[in-house]
Amino acid sequence: MLGRRTFRRCCRLGFQQWSSAPAEILTLHFPAGSRKTRAHQEVSQLNSAQIQQILKANEYSHILPRGPASHGVLGFHSNMLPSNHPGEDYRSSATCLSDGGGVLFGVFDGHGGPACAHAVSQRLFYYITVAMLPLKTLAELERAVEEERAVPPLLEWLKHRRDHRCPDGGATSFHSLRTYWQERLDGDEDEDDDEDISSALVNAFRRLDYDLTVEAQVHMSMCSHRRPSLSGETSQSSPLRVALSGCTACIAHVSKGVLHVANLGDSRAVLGVQEADGCWSAVSLTNDHNAQNPDEVQRILGEHPGSEWRTVVRHERLLGLLLPFRAFGDIRFKWSAETLSRMYETRADVLSVVGEGARTLPPHYLTPPYLSAEPEVTQHLITPSDKFVVLASDGLWELMHRQTVVQLVGQHIKGLQQQKPITPTVGMTLADLQRLLLERKGRVQSVLEDQNAATHLLRHALGDDGYGAVAPNRLTKMLSLPVELARRYRDDITITVIHLNEPDL
Repeated sequence: MLGRRTFRRCCRLGFQQWSSAPAEILTLHFPAGSRKTRAHQEVSQLNSAQIQQILKANEYSHILPRGPASHGVLGFHSNMLPSNHPGEDYRSSATCLSDGGGVLFGVFDGHGGPACAHAVSQRLFYYITVAMLPLKTLAELERAVEEERAVPPLLEWLKHRRDHRCPDGGATSFHSLRTYWQERLDGDEDEDDDEDISSALVNAFRRLDYDLTVEAQVHMSMCSHRRPSLSGETSQSSPLRVALSGCTACIAHVSKGVLHVANLGDSRAVLGVQEADGCWSAVSLTNDHNAQNPDEVQRILGEHPGSEWRTVVRHERLLGLLLPFRAFGDIRFKWSAETLSRMYETRADVLSVVGEGARTLPPHYLTPPYLSAEPEVTQHLITPSDKFVVLASDGLWELMHRQTVVQLVGQHIKGLQQQKPITPTVGMTLADLQRLLLERKGRVQSVLEDQNAATHLLRHALGDDGYGAVAPNRLTKMLSLPVELARRYRDDITITVIHLNEPDL
């Protein structure tokens, strides 16, 4: 874990922090005797130890050994805080074990249930690795499988003990992955040519989404005349359930000092840069794929006839229904109308346990597919001033501006706790003011409450008092919301902070 640093008074605040929650959160009121009242009263008794337990339940930190294998990554901090029940966010981190493979990080924001995000978080890194491996290595893998020898591991997973380690349906997943590398071997590629990383990322995303679709179609055809089994065909691991739900993904790949980010949807990656004067700048590495991005809207319109321009994007949603314009899964925005109608007719068992919106054909469904699984990839050569990257689902960015996020992480690395400005009051003497300044200095020099930068961000996102400090009352109320109300005030939040270089002190 990165060491604590004493802050030198050299950072200026050139921005105004956003409030981390609606003002009414401080005055929540429920009718007496209601179920919500009882639930709220029960959790409102949270003490400081319980608050700490909630905030730190899913935090994870890892230090990479110095040397070529780390590719310039010092380590990372990660944390998750669910809002939905069950939570729909997932995260993954892994080291590629092949020569020159790099380090992979990802956040996955599910919707319509957690099934797709779970599957993608477990499978995407394997597809990326296969897309980047030299053909010679793939041929060795294929020979090992044919000869029934042990297949060497491709990834070293770096996971919290609560993260799911083994996806259900492993045989199907491996069969699809093997078919992918077999097709690479049968292609016209030059064996001496390694796959370009940007192209490999795009190909891996598209291929996994294609495989999820094929697996769902095969599953649908095989089970259409079979009696449904709630423990199998309608479980979260069912290929049809996976494909009916959806997820966005934001992936960072670091190899030999080069950072690639592949983004699909509205999660974000932001680079924290320390300027020569010690101040922090936030550099966006991704674009949101939604109606707030004019280029993305034009892309969608350009893929469909002019007669549909009034219906393709309605109420800032795809076909008036889906917020992200790019995502894994969500087959009801990709399959033909005929295939979807057949599913609605034959798979009532699965449709009965998914969201109501997934049970009927979307309105104005004329020229599918409407949804893309092709990521937008950016490449960045890491410089000494690039200190960290923050990957996070939109649950964080809805509460905090990117500059605030970078400022907090930067000051966290340097051991600074932001403090409220001291405003003299009537009757305050110079001695009183000196005492307050000394107390503030002591707090700055004290041990940070959170050694994990992702937890530090979570605490500030939920409890921000508007001045860069945390208001305990606001934090308690945000964490004490009943399950049925929490989603009104925040989404699931997943954060990974990737440390690249030591800060300049």
